[in-house]
Amino acid sequence: MSELIKKTAAETAAAVAAGEVSAVEVAQAHLDRIAAVDEKVNAFLHVDTEGALAAARAVDAKRAAGEELGPLAGVPLALKDVFTTRGVPTTAGSKILEGWIPPYDATLTRRLKDAGIVILGKTNMDEFAMGSSTENSAYGPTGNPWDLTRIPGGSGGGSAAALAAYEAPLAIGTDTGGSIRQPGAVTGTVGVKPTYGTVSRYGLIAFSSSLDQGGPCARTVLDAALLHEAIAGHDPLDSTSIDAPVRPMVEAARRADVKGLRVGVVKEFGGEGYQAGVMQRFHESVELLRSLGAEVVEVSCPSFSYALPAYYLIAPSEASSNLARFDAMRYGLRVGDDGSRSAEEVTALTREAGFGAEVKRRIMLGTYALSSGYYDAYYGSAQKVRTLITRDFERAFGDVDVLVSPTTPTTAFPIGERADDPMAMYLADLCTIPSNLAGNSAMSVPVGLAPEDNLPVGLQIIAPALADERLYLVGAAVEAALNDKWGHPLLEEAPAL
Repeated sequence: MSELIKKTAAETAAAVAAGEVSAVEVAQAHLDRIAAVDEKVNAFLHVDTEGALAAARAVDAKRAAGEELGPLAGVPLALKDVFTTRGVPTTAGSKILEGWIPPYDATLTRRLKDAGIVILGKTNMDEFAMGSSTENSAYGPTGNPWDLTRIPGGSGGGSAAALAAYEAPLAIGTDTGGSIRQPGAVTGTVGVKPTYGTVSRYGLIAFSSSLDQGGPCARTVLDAALLHEAIAGHDPLDSTSIDAPVRPMVEAARRADVKGLRVGVVKEFGGEGYQAGVMQRFHESVELLRSLGAEVVEVSCPSFSYALPAYYLIAPSEASSNLARFDAMRYGLRVGDDGSRSAEEVTALTREAGFGAEVKRRIMLGTYALSSGYYDAYYGSAQKVRTLITRDFERAFGDVDVLVSPTTPTTAFPIGERADDPMAMYLADLCTIPSNLAGNSAMSVPVGLAPEDNLPVGLQIIAPALADERLYLVGAAVEAALNDKWGHPLLEEAPAL
């Protein structure tokens, strides 16, 4: 591997700013890496070679002119294919949007470009972000670089796999029920779900509007903090955007101190169904936090037990409404338009051909839950549970500064193992869903390998809404302590492709 692709984003940005290497050289090194390994990984759906090199040349031109560069200028990034990107195919992992070229950038995409970040291309994902394994992509599954026969998590498996395969030092994902954190956990990378409303959703192709949240993915906590600050901030184009100052995430990541911090261990996240090696690494992480000066207490959040069924009523209900726009009339796929069929028939044929099985399943679930006679019993009851979960968080954060749990109950499972068992697949999001329902912030940080299969394990750190910097304070402290223990970053252990 080229030494350039092994650098952290912070190191790369510093080298570009100092003129030690050009942004074009950095971009080309990562494009070469993608060309060499992505046939095996399938992390990218589209590689924008010309666009990436043009963006890199623009950064080099600014540096040559003596202009001040941003903290991530010249650093390559892999963008989940659910954010609109002007002039670049955007599919959301679905055949129904195959070949669609957006005429505008999502706010997040624009902010990346404004920061001088070089977008390499669009990454693979579960169709419309519906899944926990990236097996629901219409363009084939992504492999986990630790073991290509296993899943890289979902729905943002392409972004996480690109990091673990050294195809990019930074990536963007979206988290509706854990789709940033869960892929981070099973690929040994860092994934962050920001507080809902602090990163713009304008231009994010919607799955579940009250849950979807874009966020940073990286190989180190500091890199994630730098990216988080680049994409965060109020956006008048997004009606759910919070008008609040961006939190000091980079400062917290650099401080990396948990002395005196109160850490709550969530009682409900453990026991039957949790892999022994995952729990072993989790308990070791809790003891590590204690040794670093944190005060650890057990916290009970009883409503968390109902989060999974509540989520799988709320999210499909919102999806059934959001996906109604894909009607074959305005953009994307159109099937059966031979002049002999009505608009309704064309729409039905297009949806039959364009939507995959999991998307159809969730549309049907959501339509049923919202139907007359069932609304109060299902959707209405799920929203009441959502309120109870939010109250559990509020009580917990009255006693502690952050909560911790395993990110996922197991390590990466084999591709195909749960494909025919939706309930088993949904259980992968057991620990991550409560934070989406409540809207607060959460992170997954790697804490080693499970002894029984030598696959990565993630520690989930949960902070209150608008206190995202606490994630970085704790995550960076854990990362630094474990790197000292091992003498190297976790990803140095990843199998070569």
